[in-house]
Amino acid sequence: MARIDADDLDQPELIFVAWSVRVARRVEECLTEAGVEYAVEVEPIGRSLLFNAVRNGAVFYVALGQAVFCRQRLASVGLNSGIVAEQP
Repeated sequence: MARIDADDLDQPELIFVAWSVRVARRVEECLTEAGVEYAVEVEPIGRSLLFNAVRNGAVFYVALGQAVFCRQRLASVGLNSGIVAEQP
């Protein structure tokens, strides 16, 4: 499995926000190795402190049924800082 279009995900759930390309590549590698279909979108995730410019990040979505597994998998490889907690 691999990266797919966001429209093709059944009940997409946000699981991770990557602030850098290096981290985004690690997330992609981890999810691909796990056989998970995921979508990545570039979205505004904040503002820089120095110039107050909009910062973009890679936002990862998976199907709702795989979200818990994917969060655990990402945590197991040390990618804790970008994991988005389950929404109630």
